Amino acid sequence: MADVDFQHLSTLLWREQELLDLLLFKAEEKQYLILSGKTRWLARIAHEIEVVLDQLRTLEVERAAVTESLATRLGVGVDPSLRQLAEVAPAPWNDLLARHHEALLVLVTDLRSLSDANRELIEGGLSAIGNALLSVRPPSAGTYGATGRSESSAHRAVTLDGAL
Repeated sequence: MADVDFQHLSTLLWREQELLDLLLFKAEEKQYLILSGKTRWLARIAHEIEVVLDQLRTLEVERAAVTESLATRLGVGVDPSLRQLAEVAPAPWNDLLARHHEALLVLVTDLRSLSDANRELIEGGLSAIGNALLSVRPPSAGTYGATGRSESSAHRAVTLDGAL
């Protein structure tokens, strides 16, 4: 078994962890911007997140190719999980791959949690904006009553008389 392939996979997994950690940082930045009301920068942070996601997608393609090559040589089925590959890899790679797997799980779990929280904050903010817009209605012209006044201005006059 070529240690070079395991080394290459490990290097890719380290890079994936770095990118996921950066993505976590960007998600925390986004949360800060949402909470602080600094919405001016949300488009920029969204772009930065998309750049990291593109890098992760590219890395995933390379990782899948290396994983498939190793899986074929190890006699594991098609498209094995990292955990499955770690279970059949020779020492010391089995332990290293298992640790990569654990670290990636923690990062992905943290990212999902933060992403859900950010989504709820944004949805809550949009809901609050929508409610605010609905509560700010332009005054209606109203209809004219028997006195020749509009119903809404007659109502205002009664309200004002009662207040005086």
